[in-house]
Amino acid sequence: MNLLHSLKGLGVAMVTPFAQNGEVDYLNLEKLVNHLIDNGVDYLVALGTTGENPTLSDEEKHKIVRTIVTVNENRVPVVVGMGGPCTHTIIQQFNSFDFSGVKAILSVSPYYNKPSQTGLFEHYQELAKHAPLPVLLYNVGGRTSCNMEASTTLKLAENDNIIGIKEASGIMTQIMTIVKNKPKNFLVISGDDAITLPLLAVGVDGVISTVGNAFTAEMAKMVHLAQERKFDEAAILHYQLLDIIQACFKEGSPSGIKCFLSMQNRMGYHLRLPLTRVSNEHQSIVKELISLMQHK
Repeated sequence: MNLLHSLKGLGVAMVTPFAQNGEVDYLNLEKLVNHLIDNGVDYLVALGTTGENPTLSDEEKHKIVRTIVTVNENRVPVVVGMGGPCTHTIIQQFNSFDFSGVKAILSVSPYYNKPSQTGLFEHYQELAKHAPLPVLLYNVGGRTSCNMEASTTLKLAENDNIIGIKEASGIMTQIMTIVKNKPKNFLVISGDDAITLPLLAVGVDGVISTVGNAFTAEMAKMVHLAQERKFDEAAILHYQLLDIIQACFKEGSPSGIKCFLSMQNRMGYHLRLPLTRVSNEHQSIVKELISLMQHK
């Protein structure tokens, strides 16, 4: 199976479990890898926003990826998140990181410094030139305060080492414009759980999901049904998951998804500042949603 085909379907942006003392909980990380693969995930995404990437040391990032790769045993592709506001720094990270067992790099648009469309284009062109693996763009204006327009994405899609984009802008017309005009060998991946089903209906290749950490089998089945054009069946799962998806993000992510995972007894409910737990009121809502899902 070629890389482009293997990155279609359900990818999960993995959380990073922490122990009560604040250290990375590698035992529960190993369990998470096996759970995701056993429940139908098509590929794993490490060190993304959901993994609290900005709070991790370089040493922890290396060990997290080594753990995931080792436990995975080449069962599914592994993608690693590596981005930031400084192009030169990311290239330096490329040169010092052990990418063995990794298939692609997911690189978020520069945040905080708000580059122009020309700046975004030049940034990604430079990354693609130096990246040791194929690059997936990641457009998430809600976190970067900088939307990458469809015209910029389509120009970058002409670069042979840029193989796709995780589109989390939430701008349906922008995403559809990319799908309509992209080269055949360029992936468009939803970065928003809530609109994944309608996006799959108009030609998006899959999703990199947050909710898939906790409801892996349900997300996998929904995505795979949609890929088979069985939209009526997929819609049943979509609406079963919709309230859960909204609850995951209402008080911030990954605070929400970690609340779900904790209440499923999959890991402790620990985050690194500046992230904190969701409110007690919201925790009650999460508990109720888990109970409702168990009885469906």
